[in-house]
Amino acid sequence: MKALNTHEAYRKVLAREFSAVTAESAMKWGQLEPRRGQYDWASSDRLVEFAVANGQSVYGHTLVWHTDLPAWLPRDGSREELRELLREHITTVVSRYRGKVWAWDVVNEVLADDGSMRDTVWLRELGPDYVADAFRWAHAADPQAVLFINDYGAEGRGAKADALYRLVGRLRAAGVPVHGVGFQAHLRADTMPPGMEQNLGRFAKAGLRLAVTELDVRVRLPVTEKKLEQQAGVYRRVLQMCLDQPACVSFTVWGFTDAFSWIPGYHRGYGAACLYDSGFAAKPAYTALRTLLTQRRVIASASP
Repeated sequence: MKALNTHEAYRKVLAREFSAVTAESAMKWGQLEPRRGQYDWASSDRLVEFAVANGQSVYGHTLVWHTDLPAWLPRDGSREELRELLREHITTVVSRYRGKVWAWDVVNEVLADDGSMRDTVWLRELGPDYVADAFRWAHAADPQAVLFINDYGAEGRGAKADALYRLVGRLRAAGVPVHGVGFQAHLRADTMPPGMEQNLGRFAKAGLRLAVTELDVRVRLPVTEKKLEQQAGVYRRVLQMCLDQPACVSFTVWGFTDAFSWIPGYHRGYGAACLYDSGFAAKPAYTALRTLLTQRRVIASASP
């Protein structure tokens, strides 16, 4: 939100190039309710207002996560108190943006890398049923919103993807309103997730909507033209798989400029993960996506 609030070039590119926006941190619990019972809607409202003013849709992120929680939230108190706080939070946030946010990441990163349920305050205190509860509460607050479970590292076939597939199948069999699966897709330029196309296909065949929710493609520093072309190929391939799959309803990049990317601070030795460099110049990845969208008649012109 800092870039949106203070950087004119950022706002111009965001308004010009994108049909949808996702709240990065502005809708996370720790940001929205820093003091118990006192919500601060300034940043999240500003994002929604920006989207409305520019004819963009809003993807909400995220209602339940194991991090970015308010400091006041009890971690080892009454089970019923914690459950009620979670219900109240989800209901309050989704109700405020009812009809303004078309989709929500209801539960984010629920699985560990080996496919087991992630050890979080929610699992320890509430048990695994918290996932189903969260979806039911969100659906009750806005029956028209599309509800996703969102995770990383499940784009290709593997233990985590298999576990996610089974989890979603169990939830839906129990009547839980899980409408789709979000694949974060924080990728590297020198590799592709194994079996990604087939993996997306099996989720689609299960009747789920799919979304690429947080795509970035990091390169090992220093940056070279060859690496940027390699990066462009990964971006293009992921978009192609989404466009080839009718169930894929949303394609989102996680930040669009290296000027504000989270990658260098988290993945040592990597960077340059976005479509624009730190000076807001479009990179080969931008051109690759724009060209493919034009070829598929998703947009009308290849020129910016």
